Amino acid sequence: MTINPAVVLSAVPTLFDGDGEIDTGANRALYKFVAGLLDGLFVAGSTGEFPALDDAERLSLIELALEEAGPDRVIAHIGAPDARHSARLARAAVALGATRIAAITPYYLPARPDELCVHYRHIRDAAPDPECYAYIFPERTGVPVSPLLFAEVAGDAGLAGAKISGASAAGLADYVAAAPGLRIFSGDDSNPGATMRAGGAGVVSGRSGGYPEVYAALAAALNAPDPDAASLHQRTLDRIVALGASIGRVKHALQLRGLGGVAARMTVDPPDAETAAAIADVVADVTAAFPVS
Repeated sequence: MTINPAVVLSAVPTLFDGDGEIDTGANRALYKFVAGLLDGLFVAGSTGEFPALDDAERLSLIELALEEAGPDRVIAHIGAPDARHSARLARAAVALGATRIAAITPYYLPARPDELCVHYRHIRDAAPDPECYAYIFPERTGVPVSPLLFAEVAGDAGLAGAKISGASAAGLADYVAAAPGLRIFSGDDSNPGATMRAGGAGVVSGRSGGYPEVYAALAAALNAPDPDAASLHQRTLDRIVALGASIGRVKHALQLRGLGGVAARMTVDPPDAETAAAIADVVADVTAAFPVS
């Protein structure tokens, strides 16, 4: 089996000011920093607290990302509970220049297989030109999508691939096998090498927003290939993974790095004192190992 090159897209958080409003300057600086190291940005997704953003805010973040990273390196998340809303956002994102979009499955209410097909066809009809990815995250949506069902939906709606998150990411190879030729990204960012060996197109990583240098170095070592360097960087990533996965913990790391505040609109599981100290230790080691030139 041919192993794809290691690709890391950062599922960037949304940064707010002390009043809970979008901090345009902070988000622009974060996008520029992360896009300068990684393969691209996944904007206004779960890590970006998309359910707490109004349409104008989501589109403003997509526009910022397109300006800083370029359309080929941005996946604009336009998902919503209903296809009409998603289609409206898709048209608006394309008008801004987006060439790659993603839409989470319908959520809150259950969706039958035929309804999933209709949902994505509606989005594709509204925006037929950009690459369109399904975003599968059953723990958040309540909508399970098996590999075979995904392949059916993708074929019916002309999807380019999917982002597979939560427990479903453990079956990434099954999604790859069910939909040959499509690009299947993993939302599990704990071991990019394992994702690539499973046939994934890359990793869409929430943690990378706080530690992009580690993911960039690991991807470069995997692609070299340099097994010793890859092992070294994976050990650093293991430390980051051990801190736990939450928006609050990524934002805490960013605050320590002077790249944003910890304000959030959703419940984001901020770190307790012990975890905060561990995050500070990792941040200190990462910034020492990868000094800004």
